[in-house]
Amino acid sequence: MSRETCYRCFWPRSLCWCPSLVAMPTRTRFVFLMHPKEFKQEKAATGRLTHLCLPNSELHMGIGFDADESVQALIRDPHNHCVLLYPGKEAVNLSLPAAIPGFAAALGPRRLVVFLLDATWAGARKMLRLSPSLQRLPRIMFTATAPSRYVIKQQPQAGCLSTLEATHELLLALTRAGLDDYPLPEQLLALFQRMQDFQIRCARDPARAGYRRRPYSDPAARVPACGRSGARNRYLPGPAPVAGTSG
Repeated sequence: MSRETCYRCFWPRSLCWCPSLVAMPTRTRFVFLMHPKEFKQEKAATGRLTHLCLPNSELHMGIGFDADESVQALIRDPHNHCVLLYPGKEAVNLSLPAAIPGFAAALGPRRLVVFLLDATWAGARKMLRLSPSLQRLPRIMFTATAPSRYVIKQQPQAGCLSTLEATHELLLALTRAGLDDYPLPEQLLALFQRMQDFQIRCARDPARAGYRRRPYSDPAARVPACGRSGARNRYLPGPAPVAGTSG
């Protein structure tokens, strides 16, 4: 008999996260675009947990979003300044103080709406390829303040972050720039640690089927697995200067 599930956080009722989540109001509207595989198969689902902590956010599942009326309404709304969190030569690095005045001027009195692709790196590329409306959005990025804390998964290369970590880093950058407020910066990282601790305990329990039995290695000691299937899509520059970034 299957276990009863909480259909808000999608964890078993006995492990439901919802009572422990504290809402964190933000000025920025966060829009999580979740690949179907993340929605249906991913146990960690950091994008969903992040969404549940941010009342000014929404989550949409799909691969192509040009026909998604809710997404398109956000993009068309003249009161919104929509951007895509995605690295590249044209992306504005919000961690660079010199980039902030120009970005703030472009934003003006409008609401900042940030779209995040919640998928593997390969999945995110496909989502973007199938969504020309997202391709046309201005892009933003940041310089991470710390390497990924992911223990239960290996990132494709140094600088890659989970969706939760990427949102945390972006909120830090927006707050430093005076563009938002981040009332509980420790909450997302604590959730991330708690989720991983649970998965590790399950892995160590011989009575549980379906979990790995080998110990997880230290993320700092891992060799990046560039292009590896299943790697997360949060490739964002590390502390070193990044060629081609704005500012």
